[in-house]
Amino acid sequence: MLSGDDMTKFLLVVLPAVLVVAIAVLSVQNATPVSLQFLAFRSVALPFGLWLGFGLAVGMVGTAGLLALFQAGDKGRFSRGHS
Repeated sequence: MLSGDDMTKFLLVVLPAVLVVAIAVLSVQNATPVSLQFLAFRSVALPFGLWLGFGLAVGMVGTAGLLALFQAGDKGRFSRGHS
């Protein structure tokens, strides 16, 4: 049985791997170019899997950045172990 710390490490490896495999399968099945439209702006036509990959990468980098920001901001606020 995995301990809590080992389970976290396991999920940090398995979850991105599963997402990459799912995007690879979707990109092979949907190779036709798709153009995204937001308000009056239209993007370049790229395959659907590539759009998913970009979205996943932006989400992962953004989440890591926000977590680092919030953890850096909380360091000075509370001291652990002292009452």
